[in-house]
Amino acid sequence: MSGPDKHPEHEEPVIRDNRRVDPATGAVREPAAGPAGQASSPFPGAGRHSAADPADPNQAAQPLSVDLSAAELDLARQEAAERTADLQRVTAEYANYRRRVDRDREVQAAAAKSGVMLDLLPVLDDLDRARAHGDLTGSFGAVADKLIAVVTKLGLSTTGKVGDHFDPAVHEAVQFGTSAEVSEPTVTTVFRSGYEFGGKLLRPAVVVVTGPEHAADAETPKAESPEAGASA
Repeated sequence: MSGPDKHPEHEEPVIRDNRRVDPATGAVREPAAGPAGQASSPFPGAGRHSAADPADPNQAAQPLSVDLSAAELDLARQEAAERTADLQRVTAEYANYRRRVDRDREVQAAAAKSGVMLDLLPVLDDLDRARAHGDLTGSFGAVADKLIAVVTKLGLSTTGKVGDHFDPAVHEAVQFGTSAEVSEPTVTTVFRSGYEFGGKLLRPAVVVVTGPEHAADAETPKAESPEAGASA
């Protein structure tokens, strides 16, 4: 009789079918319950890490800490300063460009308006002559008044009125006389009105200037007497 078997009986391997679909019936199998009533998963490692709950403050994203050396930190600061300086320079250049474009646009607009006003001066001269002869009446007078109102609103102004002090910068004197009624050179007659637009003179006024008599007497040299000439 042989003694007790020293080696335990060899255990047969255990085969578990973890397929989700039964190959015989084609039905979906329910997952087998694991320990503590939890459903087992056919995927190893499943359930070890639960999905992060965004509402849980303990699972909120934490700021990423990066260890930088002093040299790397200085380099990063230098690059940031260079980028900031570049941005400031580009911003200043763009602002200067915008101001230059706006200024050029205003100059071009003023030049275009001045050209139109200069072309209208002969028309305004005709209106002045018609008004002087009493022909600027009725509907024609109404149209003339509207035209003058429009150009005045745009900035056109007349120069050279009777009684103005003579200014050679805006007056063109074609005749000069004297009178005891004036104390300084004064415009007494206007042959043609002058005009200014945008602070610039488009055309001087053609006028007659009258000065005081004592000024003319002072400028006239006195004639020498015959006795003075003989004694000389």
